[in-house]
Amino acid sequence: MHEEQPETGRYRVDPAPGVPRQRRRAAEARPGAPAEPPAEGRRDSRRRAAALARRHRRRRALKWTAGAGALVMVAGCGGAYYLYRHFNDNLTSVKVQLGDESERPRAAGEALNVLVIGTDSREGLGREYGDEGSAGHADTTLLFHIAKDRSNATVISLPRDLMVPIPECQNAQGKKIPGSARDQFNVSLGQAGRDAGCTWKTVEKTTGIRVDHFVQVNFEAVKTLSTAVGGVEVCAAKDINDSGSHLRMTKGRHVVQGEEALAFVRTRHTVGLGGDLTRIPLQQQFIGSMIRKIKSDDTLTSPTKLYKLADAATKALTVDSGIGSVDKLKDLALDLGKVDPKNITFTTVPVLDDPADKDRLVLKQPDAGQVFAMIAGDRSLTETAAAPATGAPATDAAAPAAPETATTATAAAVATKDIQLTVRNGSGKRGQSGPTVEKLRAKGFDRAAVGSDAPLAETTTVTYQAGQEAQANALAASLGLPGDAVRPAAKPDPKGGLLLVLGKDVLAAPAAVPTEAPEDLQRVQGDDVDVCAK
Repeated sequence: MHEEQPETGRYRVDPAPGVPRQRRRAAEARPGAPAEPPAEGRRDSRRRAAALARRHRRRRALKWTAGAGALVMVAGCGGAYYLYRHFNDNLTSVKVQLGDESERPRAAGEALNVLVIGTDSREGLGREYGDEGSAGHADTTLLFHIAKDRSNATVISLPRDLMVPIPECQNAQGKKIPGSARDQFNVSLGQAGRDAGCTWKTVEKTTGIRVDHFVQVNFEAVKTLSTAVGGVEVCAAKDINDSGSHLRMTKGRHVVQGEEALAFVRTRHTVGLGGDLTRIPLQQQFIGSMIRKIKSDDTLTSPTKLYKLADAATKALTVDSGIGSVDKLKDLALDLGKVDPKNITFTTVPVLDDPADKDRLVLKQPDAGQVFAMIAGDRSLTETAAAPATGAPATDAAAPAAPETATTATAAAVATKDIQLTVRNGSGKRGQSGPTVEKLRAKGFDRAAVGSDAPLAETTTVTYQAGQEAQANALAASLGLPGDAVRPAAKPDPKGGLLLVLGKDVLAAPAAVPTEAPEDLQRVQGDDVDVCAK
């Protein structure tokens, strides 16, 4: 047994759980008390107790905190009510205006897509960083995709110099802002009063990936978060002296925080080719290292660091109103915390130099579309993506096993030959059910049959009866449907089978999700400690 010592935050091993200390001392003082065990036995007992205490501390700490990169957030703000109020009052949230729902990409279902926007705002920072008083643009943008089964994540960087269409948008104050057929990505924020909602719409328009939430951070956030965790380890492959970012660093490994951490993620003039594409891998290295630091025992078992981290994070973040409370951020952070760093892949969208301007970039096709399609289809860029079939996620022994996805169901060779399957056409265009049935029979659904037409439906759905979830997921995977297309039947029917209702989306004939990423795609794994700034 081990008890937390409030005055120190440490744990004391209690050799006799359930017995008051005073009674134990009295028993030990009485004649005839059991003899003290041999020294070797006492050492073994202490080692076992110490190991148990460490496991207990880790389980307990993991219920307190989890997160990734700029999304670092305390997973439990419980305890005193005043702490909850304090952290909640720290948060800044924005209600985004996303316009017509029908114009947005298909929902990601149980997968999560979180847009992380690093703004270069200089408001309140004086002349030290240049552009004094600038409201800031989308200087660093990452789309953080967390898989439906929480086994893996993909973080894709969108360069600020990328030329894209910027849609018309409406900011939180209700101001309508005209769009642009072609402009630099970073002006999707800050220009003409655009807020994070405008960047959100631009990302959806550019990638075809539906965004669920956004988190915005500024220069101060990098400084305060890196300091709160006690510094972040980074690596330089050569001496760096960048007058633009004020980074002066010798070759080798360093632990950076505060001003030096900010200088590291901003540096670009004296590394690589000197542009934004060179800076992005440095930022990926920094975020990956911060994830590892946050998930380490050094942070998780320190109440002081946890408090500083929670306080710094809630002060540093601006979020959408959908996650505008500590409770909702906690839930998001717990989802992120389930992903092992080795299964987090950082990448940069494939780009080429803009033929019209050598200082700007354009998407490299078809490679960029291939990466976007993989993320939209919840296809991992990590080789070791599958979650264990049984047991709990590595980061929380008490959490339930991850649910089976359509992809894992297919991989497990689910028996589909004898499952009854009815296909109904709700697309509004005649003749869709027959070809679909033929396609499904070729895929192993031998009992697929055409049913009567269904009422008009916007999206295609798969409905299943009890015990048929694996086959339903396999059916969805064979058609390239998203996870949220699969749902249990509203009314149980012991004689019923799978029901596939074709929606209007089948008329668009979506391409199958790619199974592999482009061959030369830039990548950094979250557990890679050998990445260095070159």
